[in-house]
This record gives sequence, C-alpha cells and structure tokens, in this order.
Amino acid sequence: MSPSAVTSISQFLGPLAMDNAAALKLSREFYTNFKYLAAESLDMFLPTPISMSILRPVGQQSTGRGGSNLRVGFVELLPDGQDRRLNRLLEQSWPIQDHLKNENSEKLFGWVGEHIAEVVREGCETFGLSPGEELPMGVTFSFPMKQTSLSEASLMAMGKGFAITSDLDLGGHLFRGYEQHRTPDLPPIKITAITNDSVATLVSFVYQYPAARNQKAAMGLIVGTGCNATIPLKLSTLHQNKCPDLISVQQDQDLEDFGIAVNTEWSINGSAPPLRTLGLISRWDEELDKAGEYPGFQPLEYMTSGRYLGELARLIFVDFLITVHGVSANDLPQRLHQRFGLSTTFLSHFYPDSHKGDPLEQLQKEFDDTAFTWTSTHADALYQIAKAIQARAAGIVAAATIGLLRCAGEIPDPSVTEVNGNVIDGERVIDELVVGYTGGCIQHFQDYLKDTQGFLDFITQEEFAAQGKPIRVVLEPCHDGGITGAGILVPAALASTQA
Repeated sequence: MSPSAVTSISQFLGPLAMDNAAALKLSREFYTNFKYLAAESLDMFLPTPISMSILRPVGQQSTGRGGSNLRVGFVELLPDGQDRRLNRLLEQSWPIQDHLKNENSEKLFGWVGEHIAEVVREGCETFGLSPGEELPMGVTFSFPMKQTSLSEASLMAMGKGFAITSDLDLGGHLFRGYEQHRTPDLPPIKITAITNDSVATLVSFVYQYPAARNQKAAMGLIVGTGCNATIPLKLSTLHQNKCPDLISVQQDQDLEDFGIAVNTEWSINGSAPPLRTLGLISRWDEELDKAGEYPGFQPLEYMTSGRYLGELARLIFVDFLITVHGVSANDLPQRLHQRFGLSTTFLSHFYPDSHKGDPLEQLQKEFDDTAFTWTSTHADALYQIAKAIQARAAGIVAAATIGLLRCAGEIPDPSVTEVNGNVIDGERVIDELVVGYTGGCIQHFQDYLKDTQGFLDFITQEEFAAQGKPIRVVLEPCHDGGITGAGILVPAALASTQA
C-alpha cells in the first residue's frame, strides 16, 4: 500500500508489524543463522580466552573500567555465604564526549589514562597501596575485539560515532595512557584481563546470580546504546581460525568440558538474512542505514538499540506528517529535519499517563522553539510510532535470544528434547534459563522489557507445549556488569592456568 492510500497511523506502520507468530518464525531463522555464523564468520561470534570454568575467583581488590561512558573503580570480591558477592569502591564515571570520539587514539587513551590515574591515586590513599607493587587491572570495552589471550586484545571496527580505526592494541594504548599521567607515588598497572562489555555482563551474572537447582545463568544481554549478547559455546562449534591461542581455565580442568564465552556481535550485518527473509527491514530502516557512519554495518542494532530508535522514530514521524497529514516539510520544526533530532530518551516516557506529563504537552515543550502548532493527533501518532518500533525491537531481541540459546545447546530441538522437554545439566534438571540483561533502552523505552519477556514466554510455550512442561527463559537484571565483570575476571585470571 502506498503512503498516499494510507488513512490511519496503524496502516502506515504496517511495515513495522511484529506479532507472536513472526517472533517464533524469526527465532528459528536466527538459530540456523547463528549456527552458520559461529562456524564460518570471522567477524562475528568472536571467542574470548575465557572458559566458564574460571568463574570461581578468589576475593581481592582489582580495578575495572568499561562502557561508552568511562567508568573506573575498585571491585572487592567477597567470600561465599554473604548476602552480596562483591563491593564496588571509589567508582567514578565520565561521559565520553563527541570531540573525544573524533580524536586520534593517543589523545583518547591519554584522557582515559588521566582518569584511571585519578582513581588509582584515591585508591592509594584509601587502601594504602604500595607504589612499588603492580596493580592488576581488568578492562571492559564496548566494541568488537579479537583476542589471543585474556590480557591482549586488538580492536575491530568500532561504530557508535568513534573515529578510531581497527587493529588497535587496546592494552598497550591503555598502559601508555596511564603512564603519561602516573607520578612516582602511583603504582604501575598490569592489564590482567580484557573483555567486551557483553562478555563482562555474562561473567558478572554467572558469578553473582543465586541460581536455584532448576535454574541456569545462561547468557548475557545488552540493550542500551548498542545491542549485543554473550553466551558460552563449545570450541567444536566455532571456526578454528578464530579460536584464541591461550584460553584461561581453572587448574586441573579439561578445556573440552567447558564452553568458552563468545561475544556474538549479533548486531553486525551477518545477522541480517533472517530479518530480510521475514520482510522486517522497512524503507525507514534502509534510510537510517544509508545515513549512518558505516552503511550496512549493523542492521540489527539500528532496529533494536537506544542509539538509533529515536532517529528511526523521527524518520517515520516526518514521513507520516508529510505524506499522510499533508504537512509541508518547510513548516515542520527544523530539528525534525536533523539527524538524531528526536531522542530515544524523550520517546522512552512518551505515552498516556506518563509521569513526564501529557504527550501533547511533552511534544510542545520538546519543540518549544517553533511556531508549528502541535495537536493531540500528532502526539498520538508519535506515541503509536514509538510503540511499534519498541514492539518490533522486543520481538527481534526475544527471537535472537531463543535462537542463540538453541545454538548453544541450552534449548534443544523440540523434536528431540529430553523427558518433559527439560534440559539436563549434569545431575540437575534445568527448566528455567536465566538471561542477565543490562542497558537503559530495554529498561526504560516504553514497554521494551515487558514485551521482550512476553515474546520469550510465547516462543517457549509454543515450542515445548507438546511436552507438557515447557522450558522457560527469564530475563533478570545484571546492571553494571561491565565494571563488575572486569573486576571479577582479574582474580579469576590470576588463579587460572592457560590451555
């Protein structure tokens, strides 16, 4: 149907339609796609040097940093038997401004090193750290990387507005950035563990989540500025050319008995075929993609993550106002013609009965520098757009989650499931797989979290209904996993051996 034939916002948003049946089909497509990417792609499903056997670390203090914001602090791991398993100490956070993203690597990491030194200095004063003893540091970085060992990483293409090129030695740049600002009264740092933010989320979740006997902490999920997931996979499922040279394992453990943490980078273009097969990529998605820093690079991220959902809504809203409501493009607020002129944050709370106020009043306040007259019809249309974008994103994330869990063998093929459809893990019968999630977008954008869980429930119920007791996939929060995961990995790495 052409835009000129559309008479309602619901008809106009038809290309964004997502329902239970579509999510179920998409989960099956993702399963096949993910198996292929794990075995064949060299840019996605990137193995880390982390075997899941090492997540029984000894308690000690370590520094950690990570995220699109720079966060630096100390992490203290506590003995078993306490109400909490770790403390975060002396933590500070700084936004990485756009001008820093556009700088060369030396200036960016010099800025990072300055702030690391600031927190280390406070740690020396608080904990009495010796300037003559190396301070082990764990690092979380929110971008794809290739690793030959747990303490070494080369960055791949970054995205998210960063100008830094790929093949950058992350550990070396961080070390030199810190050394620029280290004074004689500060200890040198030793970069002991480097990981991606989604991997750190999984590490933190597995370490901290109090799983019952029927539960398993199975996966880490990030839906914030970007969208990514990490899960343990067996070495046999991965392309041999991308496996790390050295993998950290617990002493006296056989590597083949455990999966290794795999950073899927599932938003990169290798995951596009299932989306195209089901016709989920709309003309607005293609328009957003073409205007981006790297056209064609991350189609799934453009459809699910906080960096792009507001921009997608802007494109749709402008299109609707012009083609359906007949508004002249020249009459619209100038900001609606600017890239990222409508933010995901604004739309997160743009709905009836929002604590932010009436939607029409919100819209008028957001564009208070224009003579354009907003109406309740305009406000309702924008709300419907935000909801359609969010519902589709929730269906995609849920489908990808099920596909990934199946790829990892956590959810078996329904035709060959064990008794009652349950997953057997050693001597335990697992009927609830728990996914640790983090990210402001899934928490705050409309009903993203609720709808994602709803799609997960439908898919698992539909797939395992014949067994009488379906496996459930449950989302549980794992906030701040980036910095805590980095801290957890330091003593885990120090107590492990390499295979």
